[in-house]
Amino acid sequence: MAPRLASNPYQSQAFKAIGLMVLSTICMAMLDTTAKYLTDIEKLPVAQVVWMRFVGHVVFSAVVLWPFALSPSLRSQKPWIQIIRSCLMILTTVLNFIALKYLQLDENIAIFFLMPLLVAGLSGPLLGEWVGWHRALAIAAGFVGVLIVMHPGLGEVHWAMLLTLGATLGFSLFNIATRYLAAYDSPSVTQTYTPLVGLLVTLPWGLMHWQAPDSWLAWLLLASLGFWGGLGHWIIILAHRLAPAGVLAPYVYLGLIWMSVSGYLIFGHVPTMWTLAGAVVVILAGLYLLARERIADGRRRTSKKVAGSEFDPTQ
Repeated sequence: MAPRLASNPYQSQAFKAIGLMVLSTICMAMLDTTAKYLTDIEKLPVAQVVWMRFVGHVVFSAVVLWPFALSPSLRSQKPWIQIIRSCLMILTTVLNFIALKYLQLDENIAIFFLMPLLVAGLSGPLLGEWVGWHRALAIAAGFVGVLIVMHPGLGEVHWAMLLTLGATLGFSLFNIATRYLAAYDSPSVTQTYTPLVGLLVTLPWGLMHWQAPDSWLAWLLLASLGFWGGLGHWIIILAHRLAPAGVLAPYVYLGLIWMSVSGYLIFGHVPTMWTLAGAVVVILAGLYLLARERIADGRRRTSKKVAGSEFDPTQ
């Protein structure tokens, strides 16, 4: 009998990571769909929905993550940066949930796909990670794609799209802060600050605008917000432990499919040609940016190997 080929452990891990990443995009789509249903159909205040999103996240962490997956800790080397990062998540959530009340899900996510490009552009002045002209062109193309989605001058630009742009900028800064903190704090510290600061900061606002839901479905959906958000973020962490970001990044764009499907099934929304065309431009720009980063990373690794070989005493 022919010998059985051993499976590649790295390939197996990569497949698991990709599966987790796909599952995380479904969780995020469920979060946004639920938030839109509660604010648009159930007419619940955005403040209440935002607060319950963080309340549920804390409950999910206390029940699932802290006992089994990570030990909660507030001992940060950069506590103020942790608080600022958490406030950026609050700002992103508020702007996103308000925008979702008025926009179609596919419109919202198409603009949000600008985030990786913004992270690349802002990493220069904030982290000293400047991009070359190839990636600068990709960032510019991404903005063109967002303009196609918004199509100013060819129709009415809904003001809520500006809120989505603000949420995208906030989430980009949130990701940059996450990368900065990775050199100082463990993931358990960062994952403890985010829901707790969110709950405490939004507590007065949420209680002030509290409105008792009229149906058991609304109660259930309110309770599920933190589950989708907490589970989605934790799955992303697990995926990045198994595979590098460059392998996982393209699968984020599957969110457009889930958003379009849920938007059609629940709200009867059909993506417009403007949204689809703009999303294609933004996605292609993001994939090109990813390809350039892979090339740059490969060159850095090659240069390190060459530099190391010059001092190899065995040669």
